[in-house]
Amino acid sequence: MGSGMLIRAKAPLRVSFAGGGTDVPPFPETEGGLVLNATINKYAFSTLAPREDERINIESADFDLSISYGEDEPLTLDGKLDLVKAAIQSIGDRRQGFDLFLHSSAPPGSGLGSSSTVMVTLIGVLKEFHNLPLTPYELAELAFRVEREDLGISGGHQDQYAATFGGFNFIEFLPDRVIVNPLRISRDVINELEHNMLLCYTGATRRSDRIIEDQTKRFVEGEQEALDGLRMQKELAVEMKNTLLQGQLDDFGNLLHQAWEQKKHLSSRISNATLDEAYDAARKAGALGGKVTGAGGGGYMLLYCRFDRKHRVAETLRKMDILPTEFAFEFRGLDTWRVSGEQR
Repeated sequence: MGSGMLIRAKAPLRVSFAGGGTDVPPFPETEGGLVLNATINKYAFSTLAPREDERINIESADFDLSISYGEDEPLTLDGKLDLVKAAIQSIGDRRQGFDLFLHSSAPPGSGLGSSSTVMVTLIGVLKEFHNLPLTPYELAELAFRVEREDLGISGGHQDQYAATFGGFNFIEFLPDRVIVNPLRISRDVINELEHNMLLCYTGATRRSDRIIEDQTKRFVEGEQEALDGLRMQKELAVEMKNTLLQGQLDDFGNLLHQAWEQKKHLSSRISNATLDEAYDAARKAGALGGKVTGAGGGGYMLLYCRFDRKHRVAETLRKMDILPTEFAFEFRGLDTWRVSGEQR
């Protein structure tokens, strides 16, 4: 990397509480989606170092991959870091080259929205580099378009908005627009959530697009169970938002359980024997409720526990080779900043 000014961006990953799936087209266009989520203290990062020439070098720590393009070489979409190349193509021109370095603190496929969050940080650094006047809404929408439309990766809208805005959000996906409603959750409730919740890494990362394709196919074909499941997710998102605002956390834990039970109706691929077994064991040990964050099939499981049983729940899961971790909520969304290039 050459010296000079570096542009950096960081954005938080998220946990989804309810409504996931209602943000996946075509449901929002026909019925409108509602999602309740919150960002946590795990992040995606991007660094851009401008170059003197027109080369573009991209390095991704998560995929352990480096690729390089000379000034006249097209950024071919060939399966290698296509997300990054599509973002570069959608923003700005090739007059000046740069080095890009991308990494996140949770692996892709972990169910915390890391690929979309990396995309948000990437558009963040490109926006700064090209001096583009994008509002947070425009930035999140652009991240969504590149990933879902330009590249055709199936999935929802919520990750891009959560990462851009940060905090606890109740997000409405209307046919023609998205509205982010930040929630004023009291400090007491936030402390209590952090005190009683566990984020457990089940190890199995998964390709969410297969699960989402299955879920979408069932909805498009008018399967009643899938449709009822999505409508129920919306109702649960509203109820769960109200319990958080009113500080009724036992109710919140129970609703988390209901939301997970309902979500499993959306596709047979969302859960599996290993996840079911771990979840049942956690409930027996004292978890009121929980769910797998993201599309399902593996990644992280979020659990709300009785405070005096949380250590038992953690112990039970450790014996099943599932790693429980504590976490905190993060209230800042996308941040970009500049630093002199000596500080690598």
